[in-house]
Amino acid sequence: MLIAGPTASGKSALALALAEAANGIVINTDSMQVYRDLRVLTARPMPEEEARAPHRLYGTVDAAVNFSAGAWVSEAAKALAEARVAKRLPIFIGGTGLYFKALTRGLSDVPPVPAPIREAIRDRLERNGPEALHAELAARDPEAAMRLKPRDRVRIARALEVVEATGRPLADWHSHGLPPLLEPEGVIALFLAPDRTELYGRIDARFEAMTRTGALDEVAALAERGLDPLLPAMKAHGVPALIRHLNGELSLDEAIHIGQLDTRHYAKRQFTWFRHQLPEFEWVGPDEAKAWLTHAVSLSLS
Repeated sequence: MLIAGPTASGKSALALALAEAANGIVINTDSMQVYRDLRVLTARPMPEEEARAPHRLYGTVDAAVNFSAGAWVSEAAKALAEARVAKRLPIFIGGTGLYFKALTRGLSDVPPVPAPIREAIRDRLERNGPEALHAELAARDPEAAMRLKPRDRVRIARALEVVEATGRPLADWHSHGLPPLLEPEGVIALFLAPDRTELYGRIDARFEAMTRTGALDEVAALAERGLDPLLPAMKAHGVPALIRHLNGELSLDEAIHIGQLDTRHYAKRQFTWFRHQLPEFEWVGPDEAKAWLTHAVSLSLS
């Protein structure tokens, strides 16, 4: 089960409710919530929430570490194996698109596909239908065509894009990277998509509340360590501005405003990234998400 969405969209509460209802284990899929130094500022689940269901990969990495996507995949593989042994539903939840992409597509050295090639293939998909492109794929990348159903629009287009752009099939690229942890055909993937105006209001309110409930103390402790400012944890939303406030360069209101603005911009990028990079995710509004997940899980078990 994959639950993605922009920051402050309510993903954590949704994942926890599903974990309680379906004997699940919640696996962090957010690049900032891995850092133990920033529980409040990254909105990690609180201890009382973690006590309600198993949580993995939260707060396990020191801020001095430049934690990579490859390192996350290695740890996620262990959490997935644990879930399977315990016969629990693995629930990957977060907002880091690259982590989700690694789950179902692996990490490889596939170069970016030029926009004209992608657009041309998508146009042909709309005009001729997926079966026609699947037949073309069978001639150009037989291995990929054998793995894909003739009406799997997204993955047929992706495989054709790669072979068109590089002259090499996807399998060649994947053989030089980390394989996917999950078979994409069997994955239930939801993108929690709230109204943007409401979301931005929640982002602003949450960031301001964070500064009153421990975030400022977290950043002060982090600043005292004198870490490299280019480390990921030192660039978490709000950290640079709050450090400037602690150094007397900004008022607290100015630092909060910068943190809010940075977080809203990030949320906007999350919408865009998932729409273009992971179109297989089903976009669902918050009001329908719980019922959608319940139905999807029941179908997968039937």
